[in-house]
Amino acid sequence: MVDRTPMKPKTAKTCDIEILFRALGDRTRLRLVNLMDDDEVCVCFLVAALKLTQPKISRHLAYLRRAGIVTARREGKWMHYRLAVPPEPHAAAIFAAVRAGLADDGEMQSDRSRLVRLCCSPALPPPLKRAPKPAGATAV
Repeated sequence: MVDRTPMKPKTAKTCDIEILFRALGDRTRLRLVNLMDDDEVCVCFLVAALKLTQPKISRHLAYLRRAGIVTARREGKWMHYRLAVPPEPHAAAIFAAVRAGLADDGEMQSDRSRLVRLCCSPALPPPLKRAPKPAGATAV
């Protein structure tokens, strides 16, 4: 069952714990958090690594942005996403614990390996040929 409850707006200085848990309560969003880790990642690499459609990935990224745990920047036609630590200490601790737990999950490890293979591949798929590669993906 999909939760269609609209998210409450949050101020820049606060992080609503309920919104944080909702954002982290979806497997696809957890997979996105895992792939971004400490890197800035172009949305096209997220789409290719998770083998999901671009609209689905963008919808989940928007949810994470509204929760205040992802930031975005545009560079030409490319959208880059990066994790943002919640400013509230309890929320930041929860977010750190979730991220640490993702490292032990087999599916998350497979996703990360797939992203590294994509980034390091000498023959990128056509949609990724000119896309900027995540800087830290090769270090995994």
